[in-house]
Parts: sequence; structure tokens; C-alpha cells
Amino acid sequence: MIVLIFVGLILLAHYYLWHRLVRSTTAPGRLRKALTWGVVALMLLVVATFVGTRADFGTWLAWPGYLWLALLFYLFVFLAVLEIPRAVAAVLLRRAERRRAPVPEPVAVLAGTPVPDDVAAGLPDVTPDPVEPPAGLSRRLFLGRATAAVAGVGAAATVGYGVSSALGDPVIEPVRVTLPKLDPRLSGLRFAVVSDIHLGPLTGPSHTERIVRMINGLEADVVAIVGDLVDGSVARLGPLARPLKDLESRYGAYFVTGNHEYFSPGGYIEWLDELGELGVRPLRNERVEIAHQGAVLDLAGVNDLGGASQGDGPDFAKALGGRTSGRSTVLLAHQPVQVTEAARHGVDLQLSGHTHGGQIVPFNLVVGLQQPVVSGLATVDGVQVYTTRGAGFWGPPVRVGAPPEITILELRS
Repeated sequence: MIVLIFVGLILLAHYYLWHRLVRSTTAPGRLRKALTWGVVALMLLVVATFVGTRADFGTWLAWPGYLWLALLFYLFVFLAVLEIPRAVAAVLLRRAERRRAPVPEPVAVLAGTPVPDDVAAGLPDVTPDPVEPPAGLSRRLFLGRATAAVAGVGAAATVGYGVSSALGDPVIEPVRVTLPKLDPRLSGLRFAVVSDIHLGPLTGPSHTERIVRMINGLEADVVAIVGDLVDGSVARLGPLARPLKDLESRYGAYFVTGNHEYFSPGGYIEWLDELGELGVRPLRNERVEIAHQGAVLDLAGVNDLGGASQGDGPDFAKALGGRTSGRSTVLLAHQPVQVTEAARHGVDLQLSGHTHGGQIVPFNLVVGLQQPVVSGLATVDGVQVYTTRGAGFWGPPVRVGAPPEITILELRS
């Protein structure tokens, strides 16, 4: 059902673009036919890209396919926004055409003879037209080409900016979180939080190396990788993950699964084993004690909701049951929406990712309908939740309004 909905949306989006960028800008003939087949080819490219990258083959399609998907999205947005000014311009052009309509032959009159009102009404209007297409160009083609030009320039500029943001250095976000129950001896404990690295067909080892270098420069006490590390199998992406073995922190690096780990063609288990070999400990519905300056913090992790279909879903009771009373607990959970269950178990702070901060505006508005926190720090059901925008990207290598992020989060009592 989800696949059918996706294909349907892609079909509708391409039809709308064909209507505005091809039909409205060309006359019937060879050019229109050629452009029509071009739109069909681009639509098939998007579908093939999703199928190929998910199945771990045809990854060479990723760059052209995902870049076109980003352009498709922003062309749709710009064209939709331009519908109203386009309609207004069409009305003005119709009025201008009426003014240029044939008028009755002039009537010769003697000087000083009053001109009847009905004759005066037929005299040509010399008021200049507010909008007028160039000579030889119809109103439809003039409006269509002007709209297409504005939308094309706007979409290309937006995607160009988004690519530079997505492929650039993540922003270091410093955050201080006060936990009322935190032992004062734990005050100042620092977490490097990173999520949604999304190693895949559009990233290379340098992507991981840069993230590791930036995390190590923060000199954190704990490194928390909050899911969606990979988009593919260990066989294909293992070399891209290898720099994680160089992560540095006082008390170790920890990982919880995201929904994309369960999409891996080789299965999620192989990635859990691989991370263990790299020195990153997966927390699979379990917790560890972080001993710092004579005090102890409970660090727990639960599996992502996406694991439920594979018998590996979150188990909050297992991860959080039987804790020492009065001890503060930090929970790693990929999706912010998991805070509802975390609140029932007395968690003090949840660290999440998943949302990408929306990744490309205006998707941040859509994400907010499904997740309680799109980015940043908020309190939900009495639990503080920090949602990182993630250090990578999914799908198009584009970020607009949501730059990649690595968080250095400091606990305060």
C-alpha cells in the first residue's frame, strides 16, 4: 500500500510539472513530444532509484535520481506558490486583449458639433496595458514560459544551496540540560550526540572520518549514536563505517538502532556485530552505569519502533526496570515519539534523532504532525527530549533550513 501511494504521488507530481513546464510552454509538435518523453524518463528514474538503492543494486542511479527528486520537489513548491500571481496576470492580459479589440469606424463631424455618447464610447482607449506579451507570442505561452523561468531559477538556486549545506561540515550545537534529580557530582558530564549519519551510496569514508574527527575534538565523556547509521549492507558499506573505531571518549561510545537499520539487505544483526568489532556498544533494550566522580548515571537504550516487525522492537520494561531509586536516567531512543513510553518509566532525559529537523523546508511542518519534537530541546509528558537534526541526509543530498548537526550536550544539576 505504501509503495502504491508513493508511486501515485510521484506520478501526480510529474504530471503537474508536465502541465506547467511542457504543455503550458510549448505548442503542439515535436518539441512537446520530446519534452513529454523526457518527463516520463525522469519519473521512471525516481522509481528506479528508490528500488535500486533499497535493494543494494543500481546505486549508480543515486546521484541523478535523488538530485532530480529534490528539483522535482522545489519545482512543485515554486509552481504551486506562483499559481495565484499567474492567475492574476492571466486576468490582466485578457483585459488588455479586450482593449485591443476592433472598434467602429470613426465618424466625421463638423468642428464644434457635439459627439454622441455612443460614438464617444467607441473611441480607442489609449491607456497603456499593465501586462502585454511580446509580439507574436500568445498569452498562454507568455505566462507559461515566464512562470517556468521563475520556478526553474528558484528551484535550482534552492537545491544548489541545499547541496552545499548537506555536504558541508555539521554544525556543533552546544546544549545544557538541567536535570532536577541529577547528583551534583555528575554535573558537567558531557555527551556527544550524533544521529542519522546515513552511510550510503552518496557518502564515502570521508563523511565518517569528518564526523569522527569533529566528535573527538569535543572531548566528550560519552558518545551517543542515536540510530540510522546505514542505508545498506555491511558488505557494501563496511569500509565507510570503519573510521568509527577511532572514536574517543572517557566512558565509551553507544548505539541504538534506527528504523533504517532494519531495512539493511543483510539484516540488522550484521551491523550490530560490526559495530561491536569497531568498539561501539549497541544498547539493545538494556542499560549501563556511567560512573563519574563517585556518582552513577543510568544510560539506557531501546530498539527502534521499526524493529517490531522483525521481532526486535523496543522493550522499555527490560531496559528501565529495576533501577536504583533516585538515580537519574538518560535514554537513547531513535524516534522522539518514543518519549510517551519513556515517561511511564521515569526517564529524566531522552536523546533522539530520526527527524533530520525536517531536512528540507517545508517538510519540517509535516514531520511535526508525526513527532512531538522536530529539533532541539523540549519537554514532553514531563520528560526532557533533545532531538538532533542528524549529521547526514537521507535521499537527496540536500538540506534546506536544517543544517547537519553534532551536539555537545552537558548535564547540569
